Amino acid sequence: MTVDGERLARLDRYLASLVDAGRLPGWSFAVSHRGELAYESFGGHRDREAGLPVEPDTIYRLWSMTKPVTSVAALVLVEEGVLSLQDPVARYIPEFADARVYRQGPPSRPVTDPLTEPIRLWHLLSHTSGLTYGFHRAHPVDEIYTAAGYEWSTPPGLSLAECCAAWAGFPLLFQPGTAWNYGVSSDVLGRVVEVASGQPLDKFFADRVFGPLGMRDTGFVVDPGQRDRLAAFYTVGPDGGIARNDALGTLGTVEPACLSGSAGLVSTLGDYLRFGRLLLGGGEVDGTRVLGPRTVAYMTRNHLPGGADLAAVGRPVFAEMPWAGVGFGLGFAVVLDSAATKVPSSDGEYGWHSAASTIFWVDPAEELTAVFLTQLMPSSALPLHSRLRQFVHQAIVG
Repeated sequence: MTVDGERLARLDRYLASLVDAGRLPGWSFAVSHRGELAYESFGGHRDREAGLPVEPDTIYRLWSMTKPVTSVAALVLVEEGVLSLQDPVARYIPEFADARVYRQGPPSRPVTDPLTEPIRLWHLLSHTSGLTYGFHRAHPVDEIYTAAGYEWSTPPGLSLAECCAAWAGFPLLFQPGTAWNYGVSSDVLGRVVEVASGQPLDKFFADRVFGPLGMRDTGFVVDPGQRDRLAAFYTVGPDGGIARNDALGTLGTVEPACLSGSAGLVSTLGDYLRFGRLLLGGGEVDGTRVLGPRTVAYMTRNHLPGGADLAAVGRPVFAEMPWAGVGFGLGFAVVLDSAATKVPSSDGEYGWHSAASTIFWVDPAEELTAVFLTQLMPSSALPLHSRLRQFVHQAIVG
């Protein structure tokens, strides 16, 4: 079994057509197969206005592909016995002891109920905590987040600890463990890592994940001397064309007050491919072990209530991602039934993506890891989730 480069070059032609049409700024893409780099491609611009091309060392904002890193960090502490998946979050962030659940009413006067059980670590990892994001704009609680300054980011100057205290005071969407919703769970998990380890999140990541793996270009801020390597950020306009967005483009250029375990990291194709290879290798890559293989296997099982898929228990906020046949583990979406997804994939495949159109997945059945990086919001503007998998799967031959 091999990855046929000539067949996978069809993907390059597809992506180049999007660049030529002004719908994609540029891209970096790689496939690792059986521990070896099987394919790598780059195209378009990291900065269209300056005419700077995408290069192998281009740095991207990961946005929500930060979440799997935070999940791995938390499981490092679980393996060491510092944390337990059953631990109440309030043990580390006391404000969550008084959390309430939304029942009815407007954002200004919500009626709430008490918790029937506490938010636990596994709820944060599986996004079944009841926490949300303001940018969903689909529920009164989303409006509460937005009104308080938590839409796409956090209020200026607030630390992660201060943000967590605020989130604990907002109603939850549902009782923990009963449904799935995308929200600030990984940010709260990052704060748990800080409290449990006694280290700031950036230091813990550097010491326990990035340093051992040799991920030299991954962190919360780009060094000033490397700033020219950071890709510009683009958003899609009403006409389908893309425009530079310097407001979002400041992310990664200054040290953040809030170290976001949900969306704060920057990285390169090579660095994140190494992270993906770590997962495919059962927690080990090139002789460096970060997690045990059984921990990785446990993380990448479906942890949704009743073994359901996202279509049954999830809040449909990601139209570009298949919901039928897809579950969620401890930090990753997991394919339960590839036929139900109607996207070429393998049962047991897992990974995640971001609002900035960055995507990665690990396919244990094919011994394959794929990483795609760009800087385009929203991620629903292009059918990248399905097309990337189509092109990769048709290239696996032999």
